[in-house]
Amino acid sequence: MNRHLIAAADLSRDDALLILDTAEELARMSDRPIKKLPTLRGRTVVNLFFEDSTRTRISFEAAAKRLSADVINFSAKGSSVAKGESLKDTALTLEAMGADAVVIRHDASGAPHRLAGWIRGHVINAGDGMHEHPTQALLDAFTIRRRLGGGRSGAGGLDGVRVTIVGDVLHSRVARSNIALLNILGAGVTLVAPPTLLPIAVDGWSCEVSYDLDAVLPKSDVIMMLRVQRERMTAAYFPSVREYSRRYGLDAGRMAMLPEHAIVMHPGPMNRGVEIAAEVADSPRSTIVEQVANGVSVRMAVLYLLLGGAELTGEPR
Repeated sequence: MNRHLIAAADLSRDDALLILDTAEELARMSDRPIKKLPTLRGRTVVNLFFEDSTRTRISFEAAAKRLSADVINFSAKGSSVAKGESLKDTALTLEAMGADAVVIRHDASGAPHRLAGWIRGHVINAGDGMHEHPTQALLDAFTIRRRLGGGRSGAGGLDGVRVTIVGDVLHSRVARSNIALLNILGAGVTLVAPPTLLPIAVDGWSCEVSYDLDAVLPKSDVIMMLRVQRERMTAAYFPSVREYSRRYGLDAGRMAMLPEHAIVMHPGPMNRGVEIAAEVADSPRSTIVEQVANGVSVRMAVLYLLLGGAELTGEPR
């Protein structure tokens, strides 16, 4: 494992499989009546969030606490950041407090990379601008592996699994991280979106591109719907929400076109009735709630491996 987790592309296949296998072991321990482990007792994890978040922030907090780490939640609102303090000065403050790991979400792409150069602790990227969200990709891969098995090779990766990512790829750090990690694990990725919601450089990415959702659905093992990020849009990327939903939304009719074993994913939060219909989101084939639960196990694994906690039996080293 590297010292930091900044981008999914920084992981080797062995690193990714180690995280997924460790998460599997930790998930089994989470089924016990007493979920807390003493593995990171005495360590301090800081959640440094400059953007609003519910799932990711709470997931990291739960993960750290289940490993018995001390957790400090830092929000830009109501802090010195609101008074104009720079990221570097905030980082130096955290360094002075002895933070062992900093989980950062920031609206500027590259902020976690800069932070890693300023502190001695480990840095985990919880989402930076439109760049990356590596732990989301890891929990998605973990969810796919649990539902579909270890790919056609059965070697623990996702070899041969066909994943279709649909929607606002242009603004999606989730899509970027998933494309990188799924390729590392051997899956094939197809992007489906309006041309206006695809990055200019998409031709150089390791994936296929289609503008016809109906043509791709029968060939998909996984369909991953992305949220339409209206808060990041400053131009008219499609004629109307209704038109977008008609062409790229996943409803019951389109779900029926998927193979019987195929699953439906969404990183959340969802725009029900826009990119995904309520009956699809709440169907047995949807993994959306599982993804949230799996996120805790995966983030526990990342913290455990980066911080070098005690053995998973709970016995101190």
